[in-house]
Amino acid sequence: MRGQVAGIFAWLVAANAAAWAWALLAFHAHPLLLGTALLAYGFGLRHAVDADHIAAIDNVTRTLMQDGARPVTAGLFFSLGHSTVVVLASVAIAATAGMFRARFAMLQGVGAIAGTAVSALFLLAVAAMNIVILRSVYAVFVRARAGAPILAAPAGGGVLAHLLRPVLRLVRRSWQMYPVGVLFGLGFDTATEIGVLGISAVQAAHGLAVWSILVFPALFTAGMSLVDTADSVLMCGAYGWAFAQPMRRLYYNMTITFVSVVVALLVGGVEALGLIGTEFGLSGWFWDGIGRVNDHFGLLGYLIVAVFVVSWGVSALVYRARGYHRLEA
Repeated sequence: MRGQVAGIFAWLVAANAAAWAWALLAFHAHPLLLGTALLAYGFGLRHAVDADHIAAIDNVTRTLMQDGARPVTAGLFFSLGHSTVVVLASVAIAATAGMFRARFAMLQGVGAIAGTAVSALFLLAVAAMNIVILRSVYAVFVRARAGAPILAAPAGGGVLAHLLRPVLRLVRRSWQMYPVGVLFGLGFDTATEIGVLGISAVQAAHGLAVWSILVFPALFTAGMSLVDTADSVLMCGAYGWAFAQPMRRLYYNMTITFVSVVVALLVGGVEALGLIGTEFGLSGWFWDGIGRVNDHFGLLGYLIVAVFVVSWGVSALVYRARGYHRLEA
C-alpha cells in the first residue's frame, strides 16, 4: 500500500503545484489577487476538516476495510465530488454574475436545505448501521475474552439492519464516494464554500475572465483534496494496524465503532436540528445553542480528529495493558 499512497500524494502535490502555477500565470499582473487566491486555498484546507467530511470518510473507510479493501482514495473521490459542485456553481456565477447575483440568495437557501438534509440523513443512517455492527462485535469480543474461538462477527439481523444495509452497501468502491461527495456539496451554507463562490462573483463583476476566475475553485479543490485524502490514508493505516491480529481487530473495531456512532449521531443530529430550528424559526436556550454550534460547525471537525487520534492511542495502550494480545484463537 505504500507505493500506492506515495503515488497518490505525488499526484496531489503535482496538482497543488499546477493550481498555484495557474494562479501565478493568471495574476502575475495583479498582486492583490494572489492574496485572494491564497484565501481560496485556505478555505479548501479548512473545509476538509469539517465534521461531516471526517465522519463520512472514516465510516466508509472502516466499512470497506472490513470487506478486505484498502480504500486509500475514498477521501480523494469524496473531495472531488464535493468540489465539483463548487466549481460548477463558480462557473455559473462567473458567467452570469450580473443577473445571477440578485437571485443567488434564494438558490443558496434551497441548496442549503437539500445539502444539509442529505448530509444529516446519510450520517444518521451510518450511525444506526454502526449500532447494529457494534452490538454484534461486542458479543463476539465477550465470547473471545472468555476463551471461545474468534469467529467473524455476525452481520446482524432485524428490520432496522435490513432497511439500512442497502444505503451503506451503495458504496462498495472508493470511486463511489464521488457521488456521495456531490450530494454533500449541494449545501452552500458553509462559510468556506460561500467564500469561494463570493470571490468568483466579485471578480466576475470586475471584468475578470472566466478562465481566471476558475483559479479560485481550483485552489479550493486542491487544498481540500490534499487533506481529505490524508484523512482516508491515515484511517486505512489505523484500521490496518487493528486488523493484523484477530483479537486486536475485534477490540479496536469495537472501540472505534463506538466512537464512530457517537460522531455520526453528533454531526447528523446537529445538522438535522439546526435545519429544523432554522426552517421553523424555533427559539429558546436549546435551539439558540444548536444555532451557535452550527455557526461554528467547522470546529467539530478538529474535535473529531482529536477524538480518533486519542482513541487509537488509548486502544493500543489498553490492548497491551490488559493482555488481550495474548488471547489467540
